[in-house]
Amino acid sequence: MDIRLTDSQRAYRETARQFTARELAPWAARIDREGVTPPSVLNVIRGCGFLGAALPQDKGGGGIDEVSYGILTEEVGRVCSSTRSLMTVHNMSAQAIARFGDHEQQERWLPDLCSGRKVVAFALSEPEVGSAADAIETKATSDGNAFRVSGTKKWITYGLIADLFVVFAKLEGAPIALVVDRDSEGLRIEPVTDIFGVRGSMLAQLHFDEVRVRKERQLGRVGMGIRFVANVALDHGRFSVAWGSTGIIQACLDACVAYSEQRRQAGRRLKDFQLIRRQLANMLVDHTASRALCYRSACLRQRRAPQATMETSLAKYHASMAAIRAATNAVHMHGANGCSGEYPVDRYLRDATVSGIVEGTHEIHQLALASYALRRPYLD
Repeated sequence: MDIRLTDSQRAYRETARQFTARELAPWAARIDREGVTPPSVLNVIRGCGFLGAALPQDKGGGGIDEVSYGILTEEVGRVCSSTRSLMTVHNMSAQAIARFGDHEQQERWLPDLCSGRKVVAFALSEPEVGSAADAIETKATSDGNAFRVSGTKKWITYGLIADLFVVFAKLEGAPIALVVDRDSEGLRIEPVTDIFGVRGSMLAQLHFDEVRVRKERQLGRVGMGIRFVANVALDHGRFSVAWGSTGIIQACLDACVAYSEQRRQAGRRLKDFQLIRRQLANMLVDHTASRALCYRSACLRQRRAPQATMETSLAKYHASMAAIRAATNAVHMHGANGCSGEYPVDRYLRDATVSGIVEGTHEIHQLALASYALRRPYLD
């Protein structure tokens, strides 16, 4: 596949790099240390257009192409995975509304989501349910022109600040998707603290106690909740995490090149040792391969090719594993310094580990990709 960025895509990448260096890089370590994304950073992200970058232009979004969105996500992920996480969950949830919401729903919610005035979160995971989405236990019962929702959702990214939630429940055993306001009566929101990585993603646990949700807030039809609404959102999430993981590899490579040039051992710079050079080479290969897979996925998604979903899974699987490898080697290259907060590589390792779990664990992607391999896509 011939991958050549257009002039506008190159300009977009440069704009994203300058923005992240100026607005995000000074905050990244503090966000990780304190486990909170400050309001000032949130306001910058809301105001710069990144939250609505991939959303429909006619609703106020950026309407950028898949490659440009990937470039943006890689650059943000290179600097701060917590901020990348906000972009991921907001865009994947808003994409579900854009795809499955009726005209009235789109007019009601998308303008505020495109502008960043409101943040939307994705409420699928539960205390006992992660990858097996069909096993959700949150229940919805019909009550006239509304549903009554009861159950618990956990690990909800940016759930502490979200204005809206795309919530998945079962109505008489059939999955449905509902858009729920954070101030709904009967909804209690609790923080999930002391997380391992992506610490500024402000995770929440949501408790629904007979929360009344009007039926006009249902996305799609009964039975479409998981197979259609959730899967479309998750596909976008995997695409975003793949690019974000590629950004982590880029950050590891940047850190290790700089460290190997200035750090001396036994009178020699680290970059002059053969083992160090091998590690740098491996990081470069991992970054190049991950980025190529992400570009391929983006191009296929842009064409709406039938294999795009599986190629996105492939990119997410490879990039997230490669990010863990790169970050592990980065910590080792830094030695004791890599275990301290003085250098960012310990954060990269923790963030990479989380990226390998969210939007489908490595094992889940292995199962899907094995089935894909049996169809021999490599012959195309």
